[in-house]
Amino acid sequence: MLWQKIWKHRILYFLFIPAIIYFITFRYYPMFLQVLLAFKQYNLSGGIWGSPWVGWGNFHQLLQHKDFQRVLQNTVEISLLRIVFGFFPPIVLAILLFDLASSRFRKMSQTVLYIPHFFSWVIVYAISYAMFANTGFLNQIMQGLTGHTIPFLTSEQWFRPILIGTGVWKDLGWGTIIYLAGLTALDPSLYEAAKIDGAGPIKRIVHVTLPGITSIIVFLFTIQIGSILYAGGEQILLFYNPVTYSVGDIIDTWVYRQGIAQLQYSMATAMSLFQSFFGLLLVIIANKAAKKYAGTGIW
Repeated sequence: MLWQKIWKHRILYFLFIPAIIYFITFRYYPMFLQVLLAFKQYNLSGGIWGSPWVGWGNFHQLLQHKDFQRVLQNTVEISLLRIVFGFFPPIVLAILLFDLASSRFRKMSQTVLYIPHFFSWVIVYAISYAMFANTGFLNQIMQGLTGHTIPFLTSEQWFRPILIGTGVWKDLGWGTIIYLAGLTALDPSLYEAAKIDGAGPIKRIVHVTLPGITSIIVFLFTIQIGSILYAGGEQILLFYNPVTYSVGDIIDTWVYRQGIAQLQYSMATAMSLFQSFFGLLLVIIANKAAKKYAGTGIW
């Protein structure tokens, strides 16, 4: 039966062959090589296939590395801060925009909020530098008012607030658009029925709006939990410096230094595989918890 179906739709399957070749060549094969490299002691002369096997040696060395605990702790802490301060604002903003009577103002607000999402992190850092550097706009005002400045970009105290703040600002519009799309799909008759029953704005949000986008909330939250070991390496590479290593050095930046700067490819790959494995494990756990307590999951 299966081969009959394939033969019946053979033209469609034939058109699908280039996509299969692409994913095998540029996705799955490199992924396979990455797994191999994590269990080998890589050398440039032998390449991946010619390098000697070391078994779990890279992972054992990784767990005993002097920086492992620090970068793991920083990664988890920064990711949790991103979830706490970055997950709920898009939901609140989407509900506020959805309840606006003026569709014109709503569309204008969506456009303004969505623009930062298209900025690269280089642009975001340039804006942040212009605002928070020692000679930046904010410090110039403080210099005139108080006679002193605050080293925002070179201070352990201010590094994470600026990091999280700029991240929320950049991604706020993207999250808002996703939730707004879910809200527009809700049946308007549900709101009309709630009004007839005497439900006020708050009760309509609690009993109609939030249940209507529960599946979206659960999906995005599960993805964020699964990405808890990915704290935004591209952003931090631009924002951090040796002064803020103690609070800003994460797994991604450590992998960059080990793999690119110090040519420790096997060690860096072992750390990346560690990230991927625990990310998958966290997604599975979060999905099971979502099914148990929210009644919905991503599969």
